[in-house]
Amino acid sequence: QVQLVESGGGLVQAGGSLNVSCGVVGLGLDGHVVGWFRQAPGKEREGVSCISWSSRSTYLGPSVRGRFTISVDTTKTTVHLQMTSLKPEDTAMYYCAIDRGTLDRADLFCRQLVGQDAYWGQGTQVTVSS
Repeated sequence: QVQLVESGGGLVQAGGSLNVSCGVVGLGLDGHVVGWFRQAPGKEREGVSCISWSSRSTYLGPSVRGRFTISVDTTKTTVHLQMTSLKPEDTAMYYCAIDRGTLDRADLFCRQLVGQDAYWGQGTQVTVSS
């Protein structure tokens, strides 16, 4: 059974930093894309950042470029999202997801053009106070 275990998140002041992590159990990730998505109340889900496990190619959403960094830890089958210069508009539930397919396109997965049947984590809340 595939499990995505998210950790991190929490409350931080604007301008601060926060890390969230996604540990994956039960699935070899070669050929798959892992990503972080977020959804704020009343808003549509947004692809934040995605990474190809095999090629390490990445995609960052326009609203987080220059502030967020995605990386992998192959020894722990974990994907990290480092968030800096946080803004109140970054407040959302952050979800980790894995594209079940092996098209291996981080950009397409993050833009939600593929992977409609992805594996999803339970989410972790990130709140940025002004």
